[in-house]
Amino acid sequence: MLKRVKLLLASAACALVIGQPAFAADEPIKIAGIYDLSKVYTFISPQIAQGATDYINLINSKGGVEGHPVVYTVGDHGNEPQRGIEGYEKFKREGYVLFDFLSSPVSRAVLPRAMKDGNPMLQTFVGRADAVDGDVFNWIFPMAPTYWGQAANIVKFIEDQAGGDAKGKKVAFLYLDYAFGQEPIPILKALAEKKGFDLQLFPYPLPGTDQASAWTGIRRYKPDWVVHWSFAGLHVIASKQMKRNKIPMSKFISVNWINEVDLKNIGHERAKGLKRSEPVVAGREPVIIQEILNGLYAKGKGSGDVDNVGATYYNTGVAIYAIALEGMRNAIKSGASFPLTPAAVKAGMESIQGFDVHGLMPPVNLSSSNHGGDGKTRISEWDGEKWVPLTDWFVAESDLVWQEVKKHSAEYVKSGK
Repeated sequence: MLKRVKLLLASAACALVIGQPAFAADEPIKIAGIYDLSKVYTFISPQIAQGATDYINLINSKGGVEGHPVVYTVGDHGNEPQRGIEGYEKFKREGYVLFDFLSSPVSRAVLPRAMKDGNPMLQTFVGRADAVDGDVFNWIFPMAPTYWGQAANIVKFIEDQAGGDAKGKKVAFLYLDYAFGQEPIPILKALAEKKGFDLQLFPYPLPGTDQASAWTGIRRYKPDWVVHWSFAGLHVIASKQMKRNKIPMSKFISVNWINEVDLKNIGHERAKGLKRSEPVVAGREPVIIQEILNGLYAKGKGSGDVDNVGATYYNTGVAIYAIALEGMRNAIKSGASFPLTPAAVKAGMESIQGFDVHGLMPPVNLSSSNHGGDGKTRISEWDGEKWVPLTDWFVAESDLVWQEVKKHSAEYVKSGK
């Protein structure tokens, strides 16, 4: 397995060197993105990597980060924790200073090693939600809203749609019955008790293709809202069940993992009214996406299919690595020597303030105690052609979310799990 990872990583590294401008003797900044490119998360990882690669190539074309070129090496762990660990150990030996795995099982497997070694690790939209607690997970950087935070924000939207009072409203929580899908349940239950809305849980088993009984239950429940915690083709199956059970799409709100391919498979017209939690802006309007189109793709230097540029997951890749490189920039500006040490990278990441990549996402504010940011999202709706924001960026119930964070991080301190 390790040999296969090495071959993939080597070819990706070469791809990033070709066409880069000549740099002075400045040492490179090395980042490893080891993803699932072949098994479970193939619906997202390639677009994340393409967005990240293009952003880094754009920065390198302008002289790098404070004059230092960025080497971004992409490899495949196939969603297998052991392969992720092998890749981590390989890159650690080669002087890489930031690691990203984009997989909950792999991130969880590598996390104890990164913590013990003192190596910064990205964990955006995957892994442990309590890793936003920088006091405990001092080397882990989610840099984005947790699923707990997304759930709280969705409830706030539901409350606002009811005129500021959700009491008596019926919310069906539909979810894939494993750790990812189950994660928001404690927050939803706490908010149901606090705000007086009725919450009913509707799980469906792995692999997620059999949702019929859950949707029959939802039809009988007659909810005001259906909140769906799932991804990719499982949204398509849900849409078919909604049609069969005569549940309007306007009642449907998804976690952030739904993209343009899913909408195409649902049917653009059929998907009208569908809503989602949105941590990153989709589309080609953002300034940085225009820069990538004009600076790379217009010159034949894009790293992949131009049709992906502006898509939800592509833009997410741009956002993640824009934040990461801002941390590197902060480290260098603070006087860190080269090669950058993990401690310097950590300090640079923790000093990020008000960074939004020219409006691609809400401003990111990190600190030594908060590695997740402010938790802001917005709710957007599909109008048949594009995503239309229904709200500004907002955050709700931060105290409750952080109470859950601290509860779980304290358990980690006690048990190491």
